Amino acid sequence: MKIIGLDVGSKTIGVAVSDALGWTAQGIKTIRWDENDLSSADEELAKIINEHEIGKAIIGLPKNMNGTIGERGEASQRYAKHVEKVFSIPVDLWDERLTTMAAERVLLEADMSRSKRKKVIDKMAAVMILQGYLDQK
Repeated sequence: MKIIGLDVGSKTIGVAVSDALGWTAQGIKTIRWDENDLSSADEELAKIINEHEIGKAIIGLPKNMNGTIGERGEASQRYAKHVEKVFSIPVDLWDERLTTMAAERVLLEADMSRSKRKKVIDKMAAVMILQGYLDQK
């Protein structure tokens, strides 16, 4: 069963998908969306879920450094419930503290320009969220 990983931001959703064996995560794309309309990414997400035969979703849960859940975390929880309901697949939330910073560091080390980093940072964060989940399994 393939698993989709999502890094949900206020304007974009980074998307990664696992291989069939659940060993590795590959970045797929970044979807632009309107956080105030939870269904605004449904069409693009449905294509990816169907094309890759996704059976489960992992959504990054941005916790505060002290472990509490703030406004961004609550937004991720709302979106997780939406994905579970709309696509009828189980959803797990994964602690994503520092994944965006780690993704930024990897891209900086790759000497990627700022404009290119901006285009792929969410997709890279989704890869790190999903890979962290896969490695823990």
